[in-house]
Amino acid sequence: MSIYKNKQILSWAIYDWANSAFATIVLAGFFPLFFKQFWSAQNTVTESTFQLGAANALASMVIVMLAPALGAIADAGNLKKRLLIVFSFLGISMTLGLYFVEQNSWFLAISFFVLATIGFSGSIVFNDALLTDITEEKNYDRVSAFGYALGYLGGGILFAFNIAMVSRPEWFGFASVNDAVRFSFITVSIWWLVFSIPLWLFVHEDKASEKYSTTQVMYSGIAQLINTFKKIHKLKMVVLFLVAYWLYIDGVGTIVRMAVDYGLAIGLDGSDLLRALLITQFIAFPAALGFGYLGERIGAKTAIMFAIIVYLAVTVLAYRMITVE
Repeated sequence: MSIYKNKQILSWAIYDWANSAFATIVLAGFFPLFFKQFWSAQNTVTESTFQLGAANALASMVIVMLAPALGAIADAGNLKKRLLIVFSFLGISMTLGLYFVEQNSWFLAISFFVLATIGFSGSIVFNDALLTDITEEKNYDRVSAFGYALGYLGGGILFAFNIAMVSRPEWFGFASVNDAVRFSFITVSIWWLVFSIPLWLFVHEDKASEKYSTTQVMYSGIAQLINTFKKIHKLKMVVLFLVAYWLYIDGVGTIVRMAVDYGLAIGLDGSDLLRALLITQFIAFPAALGFGYLGERIGAKTAIMFAIIVYLAVTVLAYRMITVE
């Protein structure tokens, strides 16, 4: 059977379709734009950029501290899917909360954003961990790329709808652009919730050999984590990979989350930035599928190195961009 016809694989991949609405519309698109122009409008450009950067850093640090322990506990007690659902609901509810934040309430907006980002990032940790439960090792590259591709496509479709809302708010019954942008956070919450349902229903973890109480699961998970840290110094390649991944993925995350804010700071038009982001989504759909096949042909490491070189080149070019007067 083709991996694309497997119900578990499809349901798992559709979760990327679900949560990528948050990644595209909230993380990369409307939140940075709306935060600077609406929630933090009373502050200077430099202040709002610092606030957004600090919020992203705080959310990342919380996940860094929580993920190892939660991951170990989830492995010990077969709790990956349940913890994914918990973090999903955190992200969905906090994204919905953004709709109700009034103008100039930058601290409340940042608070909801940080909690929503923690929910989003935490759910991804456990969604990635479920990959080993739904397919064989030989299919990891292709299945993972399939999920990423669906994510870009799904996020792009909803983003296109939201851009239409913001471009012509009167067509959709909104009194202003601000009302349309705020409503976009509701659409993200609904999209994320509805398209998470297949994973909740049809993706199953491998059964644990024994059943443990909650206390035993927590103890076993923490003990497993401590044991891992004790042994990891002996695995030099693992340490090297983790350090390298930490460095390059943080670079990628910074570009994704701060690109729109950076563009605004140097004077680029917000509408042009959103259109560029939308085009990127639909280019990324076939690119993600292509990287899945590329990983199988030339190896994951070579494919990653190629992608990093492209990122570095783009970053250097962005640094050299001049301020628009």
